[in-house]
Amino acid sequence: MSSTPNRAGNPAGKPRRKDTTLDLPTARQMLPLVKSIVADIVTTRTALDRLAPEQERLDRQRRDLAWQERQRRYQVSEDIRSAEQSLTAAAAELASLGVNLLDDAAGEVDFPTKVNGRSAAFSWKLGEERVGHWHYTGEETRRPIPADWDLPAAAPARYRGQP
Repeated sequence: MSSTPNRAGNPAGKPRRKDTTLDLPTARQMLPLVKSIVADIVTTRTALDRLAPEQERLDRQRRDLAWQERQRRYQVSEDIRSAEQSLTAAAAELASLGVNLLDDAAGEVDFPTKVNGRSAAFSWKLGEERVGHWHYTGEETRRPIPADWDLPAAAPARYRGQP
């Protein structure tokens, strides 16, 4: 009998995140939900960007503020905390769907996939009607999705996102 204790491969007990690979039809089916989440993220980011300078000004002048301005300072601080929590929750919701948030101000996300056996992503930005771009992982250039990738039965195996 061995004196070495049996140890779990994941001692922290944290769930391991499976790498998600999505095909184009799935990414496009997910778009209405993703679009709603991303719209909330962009709205929240805009609110944070608007509140941050006000909070900085109120914090700098905190010793000289009248009571109404002090109340406003507390309210702005609470609004920022609430918005940051909303932003974190929305980003976590995207992550649970397997979607990567790239830019919370522009509303850009990636749907992970494989193209020619390489890691890639279908790319979408808020305001675009459909998922129409892709890029290899590590590249910033968004390429238009070729028309032949939209053909379901004859779709080339190189992009399907199949593991």
